Amino acid sequence: MLESVPVPSGPAAADILPRLSRILAGDGPAMLPVPADDPRATARLHEALKPGTDIDDGVALVVATSGTTGIPKGAMLSASALVASATATEDRLGGPGSWLLALPAHHIAGMQVLLRSVLAGTSPIVMDVSRGFDPAALIEAVGRMSGPLRYTSLVPGQLVKAFEIPEAVAALASLDAVLLGGAATPIPLRERARDAGIRLVRTYGMSETAGGCVYDGVPLHSTVVRIDDGRVVLGGRTLASGYRGLPDHPAFAEPGWFRTDDAGTIVDGILSISGRLDEAISTGGLTVVPQVVEAALATHPAIRECAVVGLPDERLGQKVVVAVVASTPVTLAQVRSHISETLDVTAAPRELFLVDSLPTRGPGKLDRAGLRTLLGKR
Repeated sequence: MLESVPVPSGPAAADILPRLSRILAGDGPAMLPVPADDPRATARLHEALKPGTDIDDGVALVVATSGTTGIPKGAMLSASALVASATATEDRLGGPGSWLLALPAHHIAGMQVLLRSVLAGTSPIVMDVSRGFDPAALIEAVGRMSGPLRYTSLVPGQLVKAFEIPEAVAALASLDAVLLGGAATPIPLRERARDAGIRLVRTYGMSETAGGCVYDGVPLHSTVVRIDDGRVVLGGRTLASGYRGLPDHPAFAEPGWFRTDDAGTIVDGILSISGRLDEAISTGGLTVVPQVVEAALATHPAIRECAVVGLPDERLGQKVVVAVVASTPVTLAQVRSHISETLDVTAAPRELFLVDSLPTRGPGKLDRAGLRTLLGKR
């Protein structure tokens, strides 16, 4: 039986630790974490994933994906997959430690912080992110963590906010590792973190792989990666057994493997993600990968954050446009000139939208579809 379990956003999230301990031991019904403070999201998850009905005995946890279709899919994870993921993370980071939870725990990244704590026998420090991430609160939270090893997991947007307060940066630099995932990390942000003494570990993974399974481009010992016609395909012990209620989904068609929607390459054993196959922009008969343009724009000193999408165009089919959160004034001409220094002119945005923030979904991932709709209306 699959059981819905409300997960709070604040310190009360630690109340589910005993339940997590039981499912890791194979004791009790499978768990579907839902956000305790979001009735609408909970209703959507209940409608799609049907808690209260039977589920395979080997499933311990069903985690909803934060995909782009609008219809939640539930990745079915076994206790052995969850343990394999947590153990592989410990091995890569240097051993078990105490964790700071700064992400919603009903998503896989936040849930893994709690699961790693359970397996390490440590008590997590939990930040209240129900009203967003407050970098000032990070300082006090890190101060309450015990050693000898201390870790946290963030998304890039949170790290950007942390740099607004020097004391928050110092707090992060005091940790043994800061996992950063959920979205691509611009090179300037990585360099800024390095210069500040933050031990940043870039993670790649998803609900279907029990969270991050590739750290800094190198697969964890429980993960295998291959590239099929430019598509990233993942396998290994952390893999979900499939999607709840979707036994014939093509992503799991090959036993033991999960076909992602990510484009990537492997060079000298290092995996690089170039973007999502379903987000490429076709403009004038040529293909532009948004993430490649965003990476180039991230090096512009006036651009704090940016996102590139395609909008309908009668002549080109789609035109490349960019939404920018600027730290200082910037013009379309400056943006196009900056892109032309490293990329073909086809990739240069034809429109610039200045915004206060970029829309997100799930644990800090860019809501590219929502942004496309928003910019289309403007």
